[in-house]
Amino acid sequence: MSSPSASLPSLDAALADMDTVFNGFASPTEIGCERCFHPEETAYLRTPYTWLPADLLRRFVYKVPGHFEDHAAVMRRLLPQTARAMADGSLDVAWWGHGLARVNWRSWPSHQADAIQAFLTAWWREALATPQPPHPITDIFASCSTIAGTVTPFLTDWIRHPVADAHLVSCARLWLTDLLSDDAPVSDWSDESKEAATAELSSWFAREAPGRLRAQGEPGLATEAELLALPYDDRWSHPYWYKPSATN
Repeated sequence: MSSPSASLPSLDAALADMDTVFNGFASPTEIGCERCFHPEETAYLRTPYTWLPADLLRRFVYKVPGHFEDHAAVMRRLLPQTARAMADGSLDVAWWGHGLARVNWRSWPSHQADAIQAFLTAWWREALATPQPPHPITDIFASCSTIAGTVTPFLTDWIRHPVADAHLVSCARLWLTDLLSDDAPVSDWSDESKEAATAELSSWFAREAPGRLRAQGEPGLATEAELLALPYDDRWSHPYWYKPSATN
């Protein structure tokens, strides 16, 4: 079977496109929050084609929009470096409130929005095909789905493949308790998307995960995934929970 990324432009190509589309952007009048940033730091935002220190990049990316005069312009300015840092693991994507999830990037010109979507897709598929990606697979899924505002394309891309199925085990271990309680396993999802995303992820797990988890030697996780298809009360009254293997 081919790898998950076999029919997709590579992550390197998606990052190169981000460079092409967003290099040269700046926020020309940006002064930023003077309580959070020194003038020499916000000067980077007014200056295109200049790489930022890694810690400053992180601080800019995760500040709420009110810290900037033009948050969308700031994000465009930072995107080439931000995307590369997300992909290579040098920007912690587990932090709450990624700036790209706080702008309406889908309303930007189509070549800009398409470049962002292509990056998210390529990053996710690359991670699925990599036994040890730079970030935990759960963090990459959370970041992609939060920025995109949907789980749909990332679940669609989670094809059957030994490496992708091993990642499914890791996600099941962390997510199933929340999903069985109808809680969102990703805290960053917006209030508007949280209920729908949780329901879609639960439905996908109930339908797609059991066989793949059993093939990975995880019958308990497979059964818990199957329970997601049941009404809430029936899940928790199921005999599975009263077997020794379920409580160990």
